[in-house]
Amino acid sequence: MREITVEAQSWPIAGAFTISRGAKTEARVVVATVSEDGLTGYGECVPYARYGETEKDTIAAIKAQQPALSDGMTREALQRAMPRGAARNALDCAMWDLEAKRAGRPAWELAGLAKPRALTTAYTLSLAAPDAMEVAAAAAAERPLLKLKLGQGGDEDIARVEAVRAGAPRAALIVDANEGWKAEDVMPLAREFARLGVSLIEQPVPAKDDEVLRGIESPVPLCADESAHGLEGMKRLVGIYDFINVKLDKTGGLTEALSVMRCAKARKLRVMVGCMVATSLAMAPAMLVAQQADYVDLDGPLLLAEDRTPALRYEGSLVYPPEPELWG
Repeated sequence: MREITVEAQSWPIAGAFTISRGAKTEARVVVATVSEDGLTGYGECVPYARYGETEKDTIAAIKAQQPALSDGMTREALQRAMPRGAARNALDCAMWDLEAKRAGRPAWELAGLAKPRALTTAYTLSLAAPDAMEVAAAAAAERPLLKLKLGQGGDEDIARVEAVRAGAPRAALIVDANEGWKAEDVMPLAREFARLGVSLIEQPVPAKDDEVLRGIESPVPLCADESAHGLEGMKRLVGIYDFINVKLDKTGGLTEALSVMRCAKARKLRVMVGCMVATSLAMAPAMLVAQQADYVDLDGPLLLAEDRTPALRYEGSLVYPPEPELWG
């Protein structure tokens, strides 16, 4: 009989991680395991208050699936049994891991994918004063892709990007407003950021307001994050955004994330695969989706004071696929 266990864990962040909605000094994750016949599959998620998720509710939602799992629930049935979100992500990924171990085959092979390769990930700079962001950018100047957390728009955000560009003149830049801008700020800021060589603007306005972006001709491509969750609603994003940010905590696991990737390609939406601040266990299944992405942002473990063991292998900004000892 398959059995579920679930626990909350805390992983200290190196310093603090700050975005427009606030700062934190630890990564709070929930780890689910599914065990059967002496084998155990693992999955990790990050409950996110922005989406109304709490640690307590996430743990309860995972535990509630024990009867169905004991009765032989499949991953396909799991998609129907639980709404997309962090809880389903942890359980879905744990089931993938268990399936791979039972089959004696890697998860990528079970998913019908090509053998994964090492990828270049973005490296995130937290929101801070421009001079502090310039120092952080200079320290990360050899990384090929930097992602900047910005604030409420206006001259202060322009100063931040100018400072980062001065600190890291050769790096490609993504800026992430985390819904912090007003609609009237988007085009003026996009023009300034085009001048500064920014490659992508992520979630400039609140998700509830993103229709204001429909049809505008931004000189820098726009990417949906908080506006893009799973398969439902993707059609509406066409004509508003150029990219979507696929995160397993939003899609509710690897199963739907792979479907979202296929749907995005069919709708001519380009893709960034992103993450929450979490350990290598959360990044590992996302590496399979990221193989087909235009941008990869799987730097969560790089922002921690320490990662779990075993961990993904990072060499600078190059991240390697997981070994079976970690996941899949």
